Amino acid sequence: MTSAFRGEEAKAVLSRWYDRFRSHLPATEGRMVSTRFGPSHVLVGGDVSAPPLVLLHGALASSAHALRELAPLLERFRVHAVDIVGQSVKSADARPKVSNNEYGEWLVDVLDGLGLERPFVVGVSWGGFVAIRLAAVAPERIRRLALLVPAGVVNGPVWAGFTKVALPMMLYRMSPTERRLQNFVGNLLTTTDDDWAPYLGDAVRSFNMDMRVPSLARPEELKGLKAPVLVLGADGDLSFPGKALLARARALFPTLEDEDLIADCRHCPPTTDAFRRWLADRLSRFLLAEGTTRGLPLRASHGRRWS
Repeated sequence: MTSAFRGEEAKAVLSRWYDRFRSHLPATEGRMVSTRFGPSHVLVGGDVSAPPLVLLHGALASSAHALRELAPLLERFRVHAVDIVGQSVKSADARPKVSNNEYGEWLVDVLDGLGLERPFVVGVSWGGFVAIRLAAVAPERIRRLALLVPAGVVNGPVWAGFTKVALPMMLYRMSPTERRLQNFVGNLLTTTDDDWAPYLGDAVRSFNMDMRVPSLARPEELKGLKAPVLVLGADGDLSFPGKALLARARALFPTLEDEDLIADCRHCPPTTDAFRRWLADRLSRFLLAEGTTRGLPLRASHGRRWS
């Protein structure tokens, strides 16, 4: 099996970035759990008596990255931010298949290792794909499911994705310059800061890029899902265009209860305190609203602004 990382120095670079993102967080503890794909790391924080929530990060990221952007969730939940195997330097160097339910089976092992029977689940981008695979293989393990710009629902336009993201990324990887970095991240990041743009530059040069495209979920795979679902799309997302994402979500998830199309937003949402608070509040209202939304009309989703 090809390693997910381009050597030990590349792993050291990613580890330093992990520590930097984690340094922004309130008190958290790291845990390791055993899975069929090897040891998996989980960053845990929040009141031990609060409802349990599992948070799944995007590709080329980590638990610390996801929790940095959703730290306000720690005020209401016992958050278990999981480092996805093959997508984070903190977990096993393994890459489950993306054409079947191996990622869902891996996540079942993680839940078992954490002693979580039926937590809330929040998946971001690649983490959304992992959450959907859990919904396919073990839907009874999900209390409520929230997906933010998830993979595995729709694919974006091939030519635009290549010319605006893949090609700039490859050019930067081959010969990094500041201008090429900005060309690469410009169509991914809604805002730039001192962490995310340079991190992504280092990440694409440290990972052996996983170019596999996750299989799109099918309605028949999710017939057993009873948990209410929220899907958030972004109107400027090249990877998973927001309007198409929400349209297919309506046909895909039998228990879709809520949706939003975030305006003026690319695949990576704003990395500002204002947006972090808005997003955490938006997710919390859905997750904690058990028994109050079933049967109500879906929330309007025509470019909702977060500010």
